[in-house]
Amino acid sequence: MSLRFAYYPGCSQVASSAEYDASVRSVSRALNIELVDIPDWTCCGSTPAHNIDPRLSAALSARNLVQAKATGQDMITTPCPSCLANLRNADHKMESPEFAARVNRLLDEPYGGGMGATSFLQVIFEGVGLERLAREVVRPLAGLKVAAYYGCLTTRPAGLMAFDDEENPTSMDKVLEACGAKAVEFPFKTECCGASMATSCRDSVPLLGGRILEMAKSAGAQAVVVACPLCQLNLDMRRSQITAKTGEGNTLPVFYFTQLIGLALGRPESELGLDKLCVSPAAVLECLSKAANPLKEPQPCA
Repeated sequence: MSLRFAYYPGCSQVASSAEYDASVRSVSRALNIELVDIPDWTCCGSTPAHNIDPRLSAALSARNLVQAKATGQDMITTPCPSCLANLRNADHKMESPEFAARVNRLLDEPYGGGMGATSFLQVIFEGVGLERLAREVVRPLAGLKVAAYYGCLTTRPAGLMAFDDEENPTSMDKVLEACGAKAVEFPFKTECCGASMATSCRDSVPLLGGRILEMAKSAGAQAVVVACPLCQLNLDMRRSQITAKTGEGNTLPVFYFTQLIGLALGRPESELGLDKLCVSPAAVLECLSKAANPLKEPQPCA
């Protein structure tokens, strides 16, 4: 079965989270998901734009919706929850003729609606499905204990995202378990990591990240798994700030869910960007390597 989507990577995936984009593409190749790159895409406006001008914010995303139509597809997929929220919000707001007229005056080509958008997590969970995903696994994650961290935006706001439970999502847990991992009970799975406030609230964000990491450790996780580039940045790249602020030397690696899926599907590590993680995943990878040794009885990573 082949799935085909217009693909919007978003700014982070071509810069600070290039490993996310690389692992999305690698997993897509393995699962026969065709990603058609949107030509000449631009920033969706991220977090700041709508605070300055809702019309400008909608225009930035609407332009990408127009560009996506040029691919011949009627559905965009993106790895980034913030990008997805902006794309969906723009499409929704443009249903108002008055608002659409104001926004379309800013565009070279007007947006007439009809372009859907979905997260890559939703593509895996609903498009590929858990049964097929499990069949494609060639290197099970062998009981690796993971804390699935969804963050604020993956399932929120519920009416806009329309995916999973906004307070207790389980889609990523189930995807990881289909790959052989063990998803631990993690009560902080939708707690805020501080998002883009890291630049203006430097004292608060490390504390928020520290709480999330310590809860994951207390739950018995050996790794935190995310679907958001900003969450990954705050928990992984800012680890030294977290350690300095909290005094806790938490060493849990923070993977993108696509990186672990890629490992389970037998994709080369060079395609998954594992070397770009700031907190070394070496212990987890060694554990998985030993568990996959065909000369020994597989043992769970514990």
